[in-house]
Amino acid sequence: MKYLYLVLFGLMLFNCKEEKQVVNLTADEIITKSIEKAGGKTFDNSVIRFDFRDKYYVARRDKGQFSLIRMFKDGNDSVFDLLTNSNFDRFINNSRVIIEDSLKSKFTASVNSVHYFSVLPYGLNAEAVNKTSLGEEQIKGKDYYKIKVTFSADGGGEDYKDVFVYWVNKESFNVDYLAYSYNEDDGVGTRFREAYNQRFVNGLRFVDYNNYKTENSNVELFDLGKAFEENKLKLLSKIELKNIEVELLNQ
Repeated sequence: MKYLYLVLFGLMLFNCKEEKQVVNLTADEIITKSIEKAGGKTFDNSVIRFDFRDKYYVARRDKGQFSLIRMFKDGNDSVFDLLTNSNFDRFINNSRVIIEDSLKSKFTASVNSVHYFSVLPYGLNAEAVNKTSLGEEQIKGKDYYKIKVTFSADGGGEDYKDVFVYWVNKESFNVDYLAYSYNEDDGVGTRFREAYNQRFVNGLRFVDYNNYKTENSNVELFDLGKAFEENKLKLLSKIELKNIEVELLNQ
């Protein structure tokens, strides 16, 4: 019996240690594990192609260099937008056009935004990203780590003042929900997104989103999870990526 008690005591200590490790995960560790679950470093050397609404997108990432492309028709014209580490260029009917700085900033932000959301949580370990734990929260009967994400002015892009919240599933480490605040020319507000239709393409995780808004301007960003739980948000749109293709580089 003495040996049995020792074994049971050892198992209790092991389980307590494991539980402590999970509870004590930092925001950085949680996001890092979430990125790994979604495909991790494979994103760093890939070409991703997809359709979003009426436009075609291509993202090429190779050893720290990237080119983010958007192509669409504007009347009889073919528009090709190219965002790289160093510049943004627009081509209309294969000819490069000169655009003023204000429009360049707007186009840069819109191209980057679609590519950014398409591969989340990849990108959240960039140097300009600041992560803070907001504890834990339960949504629809599941337990989540709640992570606040902000951006430094240096390297955070035009919308560095935006604030995000990510709900990371404690079991799967998938980002099942996210919310963000925005302050743009056409308004100020918040959005809440519910991930669905998870699929893996060549080892990389992609999801679509139900995109919600609140009709009560007094609901704070950090309370949107609770508002969703209580069915107080209104479905605004769906964010759907179609015809996803993934080519892996340097394999």
